[in-house]
Amino acid sequence: MKRLYAPWRSHYAKSIMAGKHADAAANTCDFCTQLAANNDEKYFILKRFNHSFVCLNLYPYNAGHLLVLPLTHTATLHQLTPEARTEIMEVVSLSTQIAEQVLQCNGINVGINLGKAAGAGIPHHLHVHVLPRFNGDTNFMPILSDTKLISFDLQELYTKLKPAFTKN
Repeated sequence: MKRLYAPWRSHYAKSIMAGKHADAAANTCDFCTQLAANNDEKYFILKRFNHSFVCLNLYPYNAGHLLVLPLTHTATLHQLTPEARTEIMEVVSLSTQIAEQVLQCNGINVGINLGKAAGAGIPHHLHVHVLPRFNGDTNFMPILSDTKLISFDLQELYTKLKPAFTKN
């Protein structure tokens, strides 16, 4: 499928072509690097919790595409402590509530891809997708031309969502 107007995805696409995300046992993790940088605005990290954090997906499928991740670098749910698993689900719940209120979305997809074969782009650090959906966000373009139009600004979405996460 082709994508129109998604310039922020070029870094990701180039890194995949260079094999950066190909090895599930990679020594460096983009998520861990972003956490360690302590530059939440640069990496669109909306809130850090005791065991997890929530951020905007830098390579979104739709406006407001959030990721909920454990602070611990782990690939599977069973490797997490019960407290971390519980908190992640609470943060997913909070994220859906904020997406509904702030973004006024009409529905939400929530999912986890465990492993490369399941579709995980970064399989070595577990992450939950919280994907707001809007009536009419699909149209004839993907069917007729195998193209999806994505046109929104990540900084604008971050600025819009950050206050809701800060007060929770």
